[in-house]
Amino acid sequence: MRHTRHDLIMRVVTYNIQFGRGKDECFDIERIASETRGADIIAMQEVERFGERSGAVDQVAELVNLFPTYHCVYGPGLDLDASTIDEAGHVQNRRWQFGNLLMSRTPILSSRNHPLPKLDLGEQLSIQRSAIEGVVDCSCGPVRIYSVHLGHQSGTEREHQVARLLQVHHQAGTEGGVLSGGRDLSDWASQALVPPATADAILLGDFNAEPDSREYAMIVAAPADDNPLGGFVDAWRIAGDDADDGITDPSDGGARIDYAFVTTTLADRVRRAHVDQHAVGSDHQPLWLEIDL
Repeated sequence: MRHTRHDLIMRVVTYNIQFGRGKDECFDIERIASETRGADIIAMQEVERFGERSGAVDQVAELVNLFPTYHCVYGPGLDLDASTIDEAGHVQNRRWQFGNLLMSRTPILSSRNHPLPKLDLGEQLSIQRSAIEGVVDCSCGPVRIYSVHLGHQSGTEREHQVARLLQVHHQAGTEGGVLSGGRDLSDWASQALVPPATADAILLGDFNAEPDSREYAMIVAAPADDNPLGGFVDAWRIAGDDADDGITDPSDGGARIDYAFVTTTLADRVRRAHVDQHAVGSDHQPLWLEIDL
């Protein structure tokens, strides 16, 4: 049953888990799970599958097992061969993947993985980044929720990536959902099962940019008057918190680089935001958001 009043609080957390490596240099996915329990929506970045450094385990499968009542979608940015060949010469197909995870207590009606622009930075490490989109069946209706990870080396690259994210958002109003159309759907789905398009959206993740950066300004810039979907606002600020607080990257004196941006259509539903400064499962701190949905 859908609720029309703003009487349900949805708890959201975004956490860059650094492929499970904590501040003690130990790999512990169960610790990551314990630091995100209680959330209705969980967005994680740097989730790895079959990476040698993290023990060649499937962290997505491990997290799914640790959250058996949640719906889950995963979108890799990096995807490289990690296959092996057994004694019979048979290929054991595996991919080393590094990307973003989205989990939800309620159904994720549809999803898309969006590769983000990448620059060749010469000798600097440059990784293919992406944003996983899930249309989540919230109590107020469907909401597009994204788990995002932008590049860590280049502000110019991040500007291109933000521009692509905003393009994805703005085009949602004209391209429809992953399946659309009023005719000839018998081989795909009934009309009732066609995933809806929605204006409401939340960007969650590690943006690798501080609040005084151009990338941040691009996200929270006022939308064009002819854009029916609206622009984004920083939920941390909407909740009444100081822009200089909310440190999510404690290294080198600390910085706020992990965010929850909500569309202006959701701004009046934001209730509270806080950073869990006690978490030790990663080099980042989890950012929590409470929103009426």
